[in-house]
Amino acid sequence: MSTPAEEFRQVAGRFAEVVDAVPEGAWDAPAPVEGWVARDVVRHLVGWFPPFLAGGAGIELPAGPSVDDDPAQAWRVLQDGVQALLDDPAYADRTLSNPHIGEVPVPQAVAQFFTADVFMHTWDLARATGQPARLDPARCAEMLAGMEPIEGLLRGSGQYGPRVAVPDDADAETRLVGFIGRDPAWTRSVG
Repeated sequence: MSTPAEEFRQVAGRFAEVVDAVPEGAWDAPAPVEGWVARDVVRHLVGWFPPFLAGGAGIELPAGPSVDDDPAQAWRVLQDGVQALLDDPAYADRTLSNPHIGEVPVPQAVAQFFTADVFMHTWDLARATGQPARLDPARCAEMLAGMEPIEGLLRGSGQYGPRVAVPDDADAETRLVGFIGRDPAWTRSVG
């Protein structure tokens, strides 16, 4: 079993690979999330997590540049800040308090909410920018197994679109992507 720090290092590292490989001019390409472009995937991650952490645990992460100015560097600053937090033993026993989730140890909150979100949005950014997502199949299967029993709660949160049907024999990545409301056949339109 890996630690929250190790999980984040792996998942965020893969997301950073996708960020670093975004082709010239592709930051404004449409993304699989309706109304989003590629840079909005980074904007979402950079936008929601720091206030969530500050409000629930009083932890301020370093601020990077605007996603409009430099989405890659905005991601890198957030990634480095979260990794430093998870690597610091001083935060191991800190608690995050939130009216929706209760009291959760900070490392667990990062793993459960942020690392999982980064993992799923890797698919969005990769598809938006014409790259292979290459999500870890075991993690896809594990996340799907954990999410399916609470599907009603997840759909009711407004964070997930309607489930997209996939073939019964689809691979784990395709099943997860369909579950979270993405069309696994979505591809970047060029031109």
